[in-house]
Amino acid sequence: MTQSQSRPPRGQEPDGSRMGPTRISTLLVAALAAAALAWLLISSFYYSGIPRLPWLPVVTLAALAVLEAYAAVNTRGRIDRKPGREPVNPLLVARFVVLAKASALAGAIFVGFYAGLTGWLFVEPTNAAIEDRPVAGAGVLASFALVAAAIWLERFCRVPEQDDDADRDADDRPGRPGRR
Repeated sequence: MTQSQSRPPRGQEPDGSRMGPTRISTLLVAALAAAALAWLLISSFYYSGIPRLPWLPVVTLAALAVLEAYAAVNTRGRIDRKPGREPVNPLLVARFVVLAKASALAGAIFVGFYAGLTGWLFVEPTNAAIEDRPVAGAGVLASFALVAAAIWLERFCRVPEQDDDADRDADDRPGRPGRR
């Protein structure tokens, strides 16, 4: 005998089918795993044979952080419908949320990688390690800024809470079709 599979009422899907806010614990686990992997990789290879760390990834991460922070401020103003700003396209907000979630995870992985690398560089007494410390430290800061900007963008893309009392009063007006 088969049992009838009942679907939940509309708007009440199980929690597993909805995309929720980025969890800080997920970002911490990703960062710790990347830090451990970076430490293991750099300590298992001979560091002197590796070329100097480039500044380009650090600059790229910092630029992404600035752009996402700007997008967060701009989107929040448009969602709140501040004077002089046009309304926001809902599809754009959905794309910003996806960008923010991806950037937060990628930034956390970079934070972990640069943190593991920085930790190892402070243990290593060679001149090459000493010269790479500023790049690795700046990488940690730029990656952390990207994570912060991404979480900020994701938070600012939320739909603002609406006052239920105002909606209820509008529905109870006499002469208006609807619930009575």
